[in-house]
Amino acid sequence: MAFALPPLPYAYDALEPYIDSTTMNIHHTKHHNTYVTNVNNVLAGENGGALKGLSLSAIQKEVVTLPDSIKTAVRNSGGGHWNHSFFWSVMGKTGSIAEAPTGDLKSSIESTFGSLDEMQKKFNTAAASRFGSGWAWLSVNADGQLFISSTPNQDNPLMEGIVDQPGTPILGLDVWEHAYYLKYQNRRPEYIASWWKTVDFDVIAKNYSAAKSGGLPAFDTPLV
Repeated sequence: MAFALPPLPYAYDALEPYIDSTTMNIHHTKHHNTYVTNVNNVLAGENGGALKGLSLSAIQKEVVTLPDSIKTAVRNSGGGHWNHSFFWSVMGKTGSIAEAPTGDLKSSIESTFGSLDEMQKKFNTAAASRFGSGWAWLSVNADGQLFISSTPNQDNPLMEGIVDQPGTPILGLDVWEHAYYLKYQNRRPEYIASWWKTVDFDVIAKNYSAAKSGGLPAFDTPLV
């Protein structure tokens, strides 16, 4: 078993003007592809059998149990592969996405945070205040409640036993500088604010429904 780089579900320029095509191309073909290559190296290595038969999502949940010899590599590169695959899936081209939540997701956001605007403010703060490199997340906890968190490097809320707030992500934002620096330089808050214009709330609603049922987000993680 080996993982393959999943194709983007849209063209590299589809998120313009909010995320530029050059950044998307480099981010996908260079950064994401490196994580895929590195986790495949672990799979092919001496202790790769510890990952045998595990899906990419299952690997996230099992990181804490892995042998010390591969734990850090899988946490970084397996996490990087999952995080990026998930990240691509929650965005889309303006005009072809749902720009606001409806139904159960809308109700849950309002009951938890007061309003969509308040949720976005809290999310933006988590993303902007993440020191160095990392991610911001909207997730569902074991009690079915929404919560916002941030993680360093390539950690994600599925990594129970590693992260402070475990849960099932339904939305995530990459705040590593490579995700925005060409267009926004050091203006991370501007990138965060613009990114909301690419979020497809229909996808987030499906992720929310899956998480409430004990499932996981569905996105492409091809094997070769």
